[in-house]
Amino acid sequence: MAKTKQNVVIKGTKEGLVFHLDDTCSFDRLLEELQEKLETSHQQILTGPIISITVKLGMRYVSTKQEQQIREILKKRGNLVVKAIESEVITKEEALRDKLASQVRVYARTVRSGQVIRHEGDLLLLGDVNPGALVMCTGNLFVLGALRGTGHAGCDGNQKCIVVAYEMFPTQVRIAGLVNFTSDEREPEKMTRMEFAYITEGRLAIEKISQLHKIRPELGRFVI
Repeated sequence: MAKTKQNVVIKGTKEGLVFHLDDTCSFDRLLEELQEKLETSHQQILTGPIISITVKLGMRYVSTKQEQQIREILKKRGNLVVKAIESEVITKEEALRDKLASQVRVYARTVRSGQVIRHEGDLLLLGDVNPGALVMCTGNLFVLGALRGTGHAGCDGNQKCIVVAYEMFPTQVRIAGLVNFTSDEREPEKMTRMEFAYITEGRLAIEKISQLHKIRPELGRFVI
């Protein structure tokens, strides 16, 4: 007998619960199954202390009214607090912004002390950024070399931008209006090749490049 497909899958994480809602079934069926899950299963998980939840809609677009319907069902469990309802669908405005940001400018040079490079969109630098140099762009900044000067991504205020460097030894890294660390503050034994800086919870952080697809999955989208 074939196993019935689940349109609502609940998974636990360190931050709380994640509700994965199927993006191919009808919205009415989705609401019915969500209601059933809360009423007939996961009783031990869905009772007791306050639990933070994130709802992931996949490639499903929901209107404000439909999002409210999801929230109303979840509110019936008094211990569930909806932290976010996330969809991978982007708006027309976001698509146009991403298309602009995808206009990558490539520089093959070393940026020396006192020099400033500024670009509208993403910037790929094939070379080093020396101390005293400034490289800035409105999109993402990729340095295939050593970043020892200042790298500024999202200089027009886009906090989703990142700064990537093959060797991350910056005098300063900026994303939008946030500024963080100098190379003297980093512990050499903890550094790895190819890292990226990004904004999380209102602060700048650095991760290995292998984590990029998890933290900024939208960078893998193709905009046609």
